[in-house]
Amino acid sequence: MFRTLRAEGVDISAASSDPDAPTGLILSDPRLPDMTRGHYYRAGSAESRMAPNVLDRAFATTAPQVLHLVGITPAQGRAPPTHALHLAHERRTRVCLDVNHRSRLWTADQASAVLRDWIPYVDILISSADELSLCLPPGSPTHITTQARQLLAAGVTEVVVKLGPGGATSYTHPERHPANQRPCHPHHAADGSLHQPAVPVQAVDPVGAGDAFAAGCLSALLDGEGVVGRLERGVTIGAFAVASPGDWEGAPTRAELHLLGAPPGTVVR
Repeated sequence: MFRTLRAEGVDISAASSDPDAPTGLILSDPRLPDMTRGHYYRAGSAESRMAPNVLDRAFATTAPQVLHLVGITPAQGRAPPTHALHLAHERRTRVCLDVNHRSRLWTADQASAVLRDWIPYVDILISSADELSLCLPPGSPTHITTQARQLLAAGVTEVVVKLGPGGATSYTHPERHPANQRPCHPHHAADGSLHQPAVPVQAVDPVGAGDAFAAGCLSALLDGEGVVGRLERGVTIGAFAVASPGDWEGAPTRAELHLLGAPPGTVVR
């Protein structure tokens, strides 16, 4: 695994391994043309045995610009990701949380109990429409826009709702983005929400599309892009994932982002 990460240019200097535990595994099982079932083998994995202090080395020298947390991780053990959340808060590192609920790992009630406690620390929340309620108190409204506004009122800076083939919508505080300071965009609403349609592609494999979308948003954030640029890159990389077999294998480099606009049959030589 480390070899693959190094080959992809990932800095693993703060990573560690557990010689007595296996690496967690997920197998994708395409049951129907439009449905894939995931099988998780993560119990007893190195991830589930990780001690919170292992994360200290990642913050020991220079604090990361962004801490990205995924809702799958606390299903294996709450202490390490919660510790990372507190480290980020102490060092004023921006926190991005992708809810990414997996019912085969933990129940909605179990997930909600953790995620609600995390919300005050979260700057950017990425969620599917049906996952927003996991981050809110019981009995909260079910309308997506109302839920997003409630999360913004709780301290989240931006709520990004993934809509699959419908694209994605970002909700921010309108008062923090005066109209004369925001980029003109045909899908920008007066209430501060911004909708970005999906990039149409021939779907090959939907697995990994949500993670790819988050990666696109975060890479654009690190490049200094605003809401428009982040959403555009998110749906673009999500489209690459859907149009490619496998999970992360079809992810583009920055230099390849324009390829989806090429005419059919294009050969790059």
